[in-house]
Amino acid sequence: MLGKSKKYIYLLIFIISVALAFGAGFIYGTIDKLPHPVQGIINKEFGQPKEFDFSLFWKTWDELHNKFVDQSKLKEDNLLYGAISGMVNGAGDPYTVFFPPVESKSFKQDVGGSFGGIGAEIGKRNGFLVIVAPLEDTPAQKAGLMAGDKILKINGEPTDDITVEKAVTKIRGEVGTKVILSILRGNDGTKVKDITIERAVIKIPITKLEALKDNEIAHLSFYSFASTAPFEFQQAATKILATTGYKGIILDLRNNPGGFLEVSVDIAGWFLNTGDLVAIEQFGKTENNNKTEFRTSGLGALKNYPIVVLVNQGTASAAEILAGALRDNRGIKLVGEKTFGKGSVQELVNLSDGSSLKVTVAKWLTPKGTSISEQGLEPDYKVTVTEDDASKNKDPQLNKAVEILLTLIKERESK
Repeated sequence: MLGKSKKYIYLLIFIISVALAFGAGFIYGTIDKLPHPVQGIINKEFGQPKEFDFSLFWKTWDELHNKFVDQSKLKEDNLLYGAISGMVNGAGDPYTVFFPPVESKSFKQDVGGSFGGIGAEIGKRNGFLVIVAPLEDTPAQKAGLMAGDKILKINGEPTDDITVEKAVTKIRGEVGTKVILSILRGNDGTKVKDITIERAVIKIPITKLEALKDNEIAHLSFYSFASTAPFEFQQAATKILATTGYKGIILDLRNNPGGFLEVSVDIAGWFLNTGDLVAIEQFGKTENNNKTEFRTSGLGALKNYPIVVLVNQGTASAAEILAGALRDNRGIKLVGEKTFGKGSVQELVNLSDGSSLKVTVAKWLTPKGTSISEQGLEPDYKVTVTEDDASKNKDPQLNKAVEILLTLIKERESK
């Protein structure tokens, strides 16, 4: 009996020993897999949504630090900025972008004054980096770039998943140096062409006024809604009013990438009645006051002229606002191609370490409630300019606008 008891005691000791060994192994394994210690990181939970499990982030952080082959490349500030950029990219909006400190400083410098570049507005469409508009009398225009061209490579580097801001940084550079863009025009993937462009100091033009058809038509090209645009537009409008022969106006907004909304409202005031609705700014909030209306305060000095508006794929942002307001309020016809569809408002949020967040806070609607964002404005008369037209300096869009405007002038004179 005693022998049996000893046997049971030995068996019990063995089971306890195994259990302790297993437990120690489990504890060791658990300790080994605890998140990699992060030195100097504070405020880990500040702003964290309730019931949001962030363990996946730290698990990935831990695995990276434990297993990545080149530990010297794991700079923790780069990992943090990369994680934030990935989160922002998850919003799926090409105009909502995070800038680390160096890029943030560069972006703020870029938005003011002249700079060394090629003179083209760049955007994103359907995942592709595209030319929104080659600006008037710039290296981009002279090299033959056209609105809608897809940029597949910059100096041989693919543009897949690149942000617009990063692309701009790569394209801009020292004046006199060159950049090579691999361009796809249309949807034929076999027709990719490398275009070499020499960088220059870019000064964005605002207006150009020409007389057509024995001085009966004022062809007013308007290239940018920059802060100086109201003054320059006033000068052009004054010339139109002072010229007795003008009977109609072609407002040319082709390759106008836009600018300030306030400038668009100011310019609209030359063509509309005081108090007319120009645009609606719609925020994403659910409160009743989630819309802001923008109305004209001008005197409508040009409102009695018959007008036709020219648009194309390079007509974007504030230029689309103006075109939509003139059509919705006065029934003015749009001639050309579908506009770009950049109808959103961004706010720049400065962050504590010098980084910043450019975030889309609202979308623009035309007076009749049409959203410009992504879908753009369809012209009333669709006319395209082919490469052959461009090479021969032919402008079928302008010709169509002249034709329509002359008909409007005759109808008015016959009344």
